[in-house]
Amino acid sequence: MAYSETKVVIGGLAHIPIIIGFFYLIRRQYSFGAILRTGKNALSENIKAATPPKTSAPVKPAAPKKPVTSSPAKTSASAPAKKPHADVPVNTYKPKAPFTGTVTENYSALKEGAIGKVQHITFDLSGGDPEFKYVEGQSCGILAAGEDAKGKPHRPRLYSIASTRYGDNFAGNTLSLCVRQLQYEKDGETINGVCSTYLCNLAPGDKVKISGPVGKEMLLPEEEDSNIIMLATGTGIAPMRAYLRRMFEPTEIEKHQWNFKGKAWLFMGAPKTANLLYDDDFEHYKSKFPENLRYTKAISREQQNSKGGRMYIQDRVLEYAEEIFNMIENPKTHIYLCGLKGMEPGIDEAMTTAAAAKGLDWSELRPKLRKAGRWHAETY
Repeated sequence: MAYSETKVVIGGLAHIPIIIGFFYLIRRQYSFGAILRTGKNALSENIKAATPPKTSAPVKPAAPKKPVTSSPAKTSASAPAKKPHADVPVNTYKPKAPFTGTVTENYSALKEGAIGKVQHITFDLSGGDPEFKYVEGQSCGILAAGEDAKGKPHRPRLYSIASTRYGDNFAGNTLSLCVRQLQYEKDGETINGVCSTYLCNLAPGDKVKISGPVGKEMLLPEEEDSNIIMLATGTGIAPMRAYLRRMFEPTEIEKHQWNFKGKAWLFMGAPKTANLLYDDDFEHYKSKFPENLRYTKAISREQQNSKGGRMYIQDRVLEYAEEIFNMIENPKTHIYLCGLKGMEPGIDEAMTTAAAAKGLDWSELRPKLRKAGRWHAETY
């Protein structure tokens, strides 16, 4: 059957709605199949992807910052706490570039009838650039004049400083030492210590090379209500003198505004009463501050211990063991030991016995006290 051109065109146009409907049916089928396969409406997903989000969201939310106060360890790491005595001067003047001080006085620290020779020597520290500053419990080095047997300058010898930071004149420009002249016999000959003899023979106006200051082992705690137990023999009294002047000397208290409120107990060992260094000063302090200072002496050639032997400082420790350990139980109590190295075994033995009476092991307790900064020892 033949169709005219007009009929053909009209017939073709009539099929367009049918074709459109057919393609719409196919698209719906595809979308439904996608939902079955993926559980998602592919179309709606495409729409969402094409539509920009109203607000941008980070891929991974940042963890909230913890408060600084919630972690002490992190606090100390980010802002380390100031260490005790961090401001104490050390090695301002080194042995190769020492300070030159001037002797202002040099007198005997012993009374008539004493054994040996011990001098109290003071140096003027004025004019230093930088200034020679120190605190109680530190030491300084002395470079004796002359040369050794090999033609080299003498090495510095360390001496505990016997004055407070303000010096004996309270002006803050002097330093004092307590020096015993070393003497010993060798092959029938008396040998004099090089540096100690040099110091003991100095005269006012003499120039002396001084290094330091050095050391933080023997420094006093900063707390005014600390308790201080001091064990000293001979010139080991030097740092103790500085402590006691800082605690009880009226002008010192006015100068430094450090008002000691704790208990101080000095055990001093000497061969004879005449060898008790600075004894008059300590007796004076005890009379003025009886509630704060105890002063116990061990005079080996004049006193007897409980066994009838000579009285040494370790015998006094045993005698007062219970009171001493009652003080040690207080975390604010510090113990200072200074003198000849030979005193250490006796003190350790006495402390061992005293600790055992309290059910304690001194060999374990002493390292703990030292680690806690409460056991301070300097022997030579």
